[in-house]
Amino acid sequence: MWGPSHCCLILCLWACLDALPVAVDKTKVSPPVEELEPPKSEDTGLHYDRYLREVIDFLEKDPHFKEKLHNTDMEDIKQGKLAKELDFVSHHVRTKLDELKRQEVNRLRTLIKVKQDMNGEKGTAVDHQALLKQFEHLNHMNPHTFEVEDLDRLIQSATNDLENFDKERHEEFKKYEMMKEHDRREHLKTLDEEARKKEEEHYEEMKKKHADHPKINHPGSQDQLKEVWQESDGLDPSEFDPKTFFNLHDTNGDGYFDEQELEALFTKELEKIYDPAREEDDMQEMEEDRLRMREHVMNEIDTNRDRLVSLNEFIAATDKKEFQEPGGWETLEQNPVYTEEELREFEEHLAREEHDLNLKTNDLLKQREELERQQDQLNANKMELQQAVQHMERLKIQKTETPVQAKVPSAVEILPGDARPMSQGHQQDLPAHF
Repeated sequence: MWGPSHCCLILCLWACLDALPVAVDKTKVSPPVEELEPPKSEDTGLHYDRYLREVIDFLEKDPHFKEKLHNTDMEDIKQGKLAKELDFVSHHVRTKLDELKRQEVNRLRTLIKVKQDMNGEKGTAVDHQALLKQFEHLNHMNPHTFEVEDLDRLIQSATNDLENFDKERHEEFKKYEMMKEHDRREHLKTLDEEARKKEEEHYEEMKKKHADHPKINHPGSQDQLKEVWQESDGLDPSEFDPKTFFNLHDTNGDGYFDEQELEALFTKELEKIYDPAREEDDMQEMEEDRLRMREHVMNEIDTNRDRLVSLNEFIAATDKKEFQEPGGWETLEQNPVYTEEELREFEEHLAREEHDLNLKTNDLLKQREELERQQDQLNANKMELQQAVQHMERLKIQKTETPVQAKVPSAVEILPGDARPMSQGHQQDLPAHF
């Protein structure tokens, strides 16, 4: 399972530590094939999360690589020195890594093909650079084998992406908050004066109720940790011991506080502010507050910036003067995530997007009307052609069915052996036959 060394390999930028470090039997050259099944671990949120976790899991199964990992400091890992050890891992692991890379390349190719097809259907151009950017975590020029460059790229990509992960989450939350306020103001515009006044009064009442909560202890302070010690652990606050506290809340027993374990320490504080059963409390705001608390504690305690808090770092933080000083914490209602100017710019951006969308909609409607007009014209032409063909068919039938009207001469006009008729005078001269 994953120990602190795994997190170093992925630059300690996410925490997925599930068990104590396992002792390595260095007499084994390679692990049995049946052991090559990666354990489940926490999702990093990266689009190549599964590939990243499985690569690390399989590398950990190689005794040589695992030993090097335990003996390599973080800076060397970041500089790519550990990646060079890939040349010395067992054949079984290399074979499995090759297979993982081929699967990842096929996944990305399928993803790109789907995006290209979708863009083609919409009539939009394909941004090939943006699509190829998804290959930064591996060398796609060699799609068949996992090499040193692939491991180096994977480490560097995890570094950049995970370092920006919290920042992106903050930006998404800011957009969420601005959109919520924008929708509220737009709704007010649809109401009459009396209804708008009631809505505004209700809104202000909800804000006051949300802000009416007990004091929030400073995250990571003695007061905050003692509260957890007393209420969650059921221990006497006067007997608070940092080392014991650390061991109690190092839930996977690896000797480190990871990000999830730190965030769990703030639940009691957050419960003072947020309740899912209350109308005035927004659970997305609660998660943002939790994230802000964790980042604050990491900045104060995580001295080597590996996104893990070791026991030594924790004990050192509790020895500081700041740890013992009582202090509060500004929640989101006290520290808004956006300004009125940012909201105005956001609404202007929404207005431009809506304007562009309306233009495209009108253009599409015109195109539809033109197509319908052309279709009507084609239908009319088709009808005329059908009528002309039917008329010609009727004329043809009439011509074939009309009988030939032949003239039959009278007997007195026909002479034996002579087809010419006789004059009236000659007819009188003929003798009568009895």
